[in-house]
Amino acid sequence: MYKAIIRPTMYRAWGGDPETMHHWMMDRLAFISRFQALLKIIEVANAYKAPGLEREVFGVRFPNPVGLAGGFDKNGVALPALAALGFGFIEAGTVTRHKQPGNEKPRIFRITEDDALINRMGFPNEGADAISERLAKEPTPSIPIGWSIGKSKITPQDEAIDDYLYSLRKLYPYANFFTINVSSPNTPGLRQLQDKEPLDRLLQAVVQESESIATKSGVNAKPVLVKIAPDLSEEQINDVIEVCLSRRVRGIIATNTTLTRNGLSRDIGEAGGLSGRPLRARALEVVSYLCKRLDGAIPVIGVGGIASPDDARRMFDAGASLIQIYTSFIYEGPGIMKRINKQIL
Repeated sequence: MYKAIIRPTMYRAWGGDPETMHHWMMDRLAFISRFQALLKIIEVANAYKAPGLEREVFGVRFPNPVGLAGGFDKNGVALPALAALGFGFIEAGTVTRHKQPGNEKPRIFRITEDDALINRMGFPNEGADAISERLAKEPTPSIPIGWSIGKSKITPQDEAIDDYLYSLRKLYPYANFFTINVSSPNTPGLRQLQDKEPLDRLLQAVVQESESIATKSGVNAKPVLVKIAPDLSEEQINDVIEVCLSRRVRGIIATNTTLTRNGLSRDIGEAGGLSGRPLRARALEVVSYLCKRLDGAIPVIGVGGIASPDDARRMFDAGASLIQIYTSFIYEGPGIMKRINKQIL
C-alpha cells in the first residue's frame, strides 16, 4: 500500500521536491509526538517486539537492532513518533555548535529507479544551544537516542575540536551515545578529520570530555562512536581502527554517504553524497573488513543500502552488531523495520 498508493501521492503533492515533503512529514511526526494516545496507536500498528530482538551493545540496551541513521531528524523534534514506528534506536542530528541553514537549495535529489538519494544538505540544524534547551522540556524517548555531532561550517579547521566538545556538553544529558561525524562530504574540510593525526586529537579530546562529565555527575560515561566514509582505502580504515582502539572509542558506524556514483543507472550530475541501494555492496565490504580486523574488540554498526530483510541479514552475517537504515525508510515506508525484525527472529 505504501509503495503503490501513499508514496506516489506524497511525491505528487509537493511537486516532486524531496525536502519540502520531508519537512511536511517531520511537522506531522513532531505533532504526533506530543500525544501519548496517538503514539500508542502507531506503536501497536508498527512496532514488532520480542525478547529475541533485544541487544546490549557498548553498554546500551536496544529493544531491537534496527535503527534510524543520522540526518533524518536533524533537530530531534519527532523522536517519540519515530520510536513508535518500530525503530530500536535513533541517531539524531547532525548537530553543530552554531545554528546553520546548510547549503543552498535544491540539495536533495531522488533517483527512484535505483532506490537512491543524493544530498548535499550541509548539516542544517538549530544549533546545540537551542536543541538542548528544547530537549530539557520534553519527555525522554522510549528507545536509545544517539546524537551525531559535527563541525560548524563557519568554524576554522584548527578550532574543530572546540566545536565538538561544546555540542557534547550541551547534549550530554539527552544522549545514550554520541556519534562523531567526520565523514559527511557536504561540509568543506570535514573529511580531513578522518586522517590519522587530526582524528587522534579529536577523539582523545571527546572521549576524555565524556569521561570527565560522567565522573563529575557520578554516572557511566556515554559511549563515543565514530562514523566513517565508504570512500576510505584499507590503509585509511586501518588508521581509523588504530586510533579508535587507542582512544577508547566504543564503536564504529560504517558507512556514511559516498562521493562515487557506482551502481547508478544514470548520473544526474548533482554533487553530494549518494545513499541507497547503489551503496549496498561497498558498505557491506567496509563492514566486513572492519569486523575481521577488529575481531570483536569494538562493535560495528552497519549502514548503507539496506533495503530488505536479506540486505540486513548480510550485514549481520558480516559481523555488524546493529544496523541503521535511512533511504529505504523513505522508499519502503515504516513496514521495512517490521519485516527486518521478523526475519531476525
